Amino acid sequence: MTRTFFWLAVATATMTAACGSSNSTSNSTSDDGSHDPAMVAQGQQIFRFDTFGDETKWTDTLHMNDVISAAVSPMVALSFGLKVDADALPASVVSGIQAGSIDLKSPATTIALLKLDAVVGIKGTVDSSSGTDTLTRVGITCALCHSTVDDSFSAGIGKRLDGWPNHDLDPGAIIAQSPALTDAQKTVFMSWGKGRYDPRYNLDGQNGPQVIPPAYGLEGVHRITATGDGDNIEYWNRYVAVTQMGGHGNFTESRTGVNVTNGTDDLVSDKLPALQAYQLSLPAPAAPADKVKPEAAARGKAVFEGAGKCSTCHSGPELTDANTRLHDPSEVVSEPEATGTPSYASRSATKQYRTPPLAGVWQHPPYFHNGSAATLDAVVATYNTRKNLNLDSGQMADLVEYLKSL
Repeated sequence: MTRTFFWLAVATATMTAACGSSNSTSNSTSDDGSHDPAMVAQGQQIFRFDTFGDETKWTDTLHMNDVISAAVSPMVALSFGLKVDADALPASVVSGIQAGSIDLKSPATTIALLKLDAVVGIKGTVDSSSGTDTLTRVGITCALCHSTVDDSFSAGIGKRLDGWPNHDLDPGAIIAQSPALTDAQKTVFMSWGKGRYDPRYNLDGQNGPQVIPPAYGLEGVHRITATGDGDNIEYWNRYVAVTQMGGHGNFTESRTGVNVTNGTDDLVSDKLPALQAYQLSLPAPAAPADKVKPEAAARGKAVFEGAGKCSTCHSGPELTDANTRLHDPSEVVSEPEATGTPSYASRSATKQYRTPPLAGVWQHPPYFHNGSAATLDAVVATYNTRKNLNLDSGQMADLVEYLKSL
């Protein structure tokens, strides 16, 4: 099996959804910092529904349309962490699900949901000419990894939450269903687990899955990946669209020796400005007021800016110094002790890490680029130990409350 088969991996891990080849700086932002509403609306459609032609990979190479048709019922899809957009469901379907008259254990129901564009991040082409719905082609979109739903209808079914990382999603397990892969390849994909993805495995053959990051709260942040490889979202959007999703276009990066071209047409470049505009329009979700203790958070802010030394790197309005510098792996507390496995940074273009912004950090555990901290309490404890901060238990608890408030 050649590495060509891996040019399909689901969008992202250190991604923030889709990607930009050369370091273009187009961003559709006006002088007052706002975004053109028409561009944002166009970008939303691209983010949710555009495959960039990646059906070539997901259908022609991986045969995922056949896999879905044979064995992926809505119940199976939900078990893989896929989500359903309740707003795309007609009243008759809603009532049928509620009444139990629609079979959620049948792959035919999944095909019906794809026909409605109701499965978040999956785009299907359904042929009904013979009187029976047949899934002829299938592809993926940015929303697969970087959207979830609010579960307002039921678990896994609700209103879209664009930009929120889908940490229920098991992209490796999904890819491993393909009959085109060897058992060895499937073993690697199955090792990733929910909410994790390796966006370089298909290129360098090393296995080090990263946590799928949020695609919200990026306004004003130039280095938007864990390793800060590009100067804007377009760079990473192109990387993911071409090298991971399998979209038609080109991505070239001399620092890593990556040069991938899919197809003879370019279905990526013209869409990048609008896609970036939409992503930059997505604010980080505010912390639920009933989940934060205000007095403790106020004390925690003082720890953040003082004894915790957090603000030395989590600085400025975005609480990150990523726009001005990156950090050597030796400075990063999330780097594991010597394991013989190359660090994720060593596989990147910069060989360094950026300081992540903290807006909405309450929403997306696990933490650190590799998911090595399950909770914010674990994050603070790790810093306290590895940076020799000597914070007491009260200071650490207050610092956690402050982080939850951001």
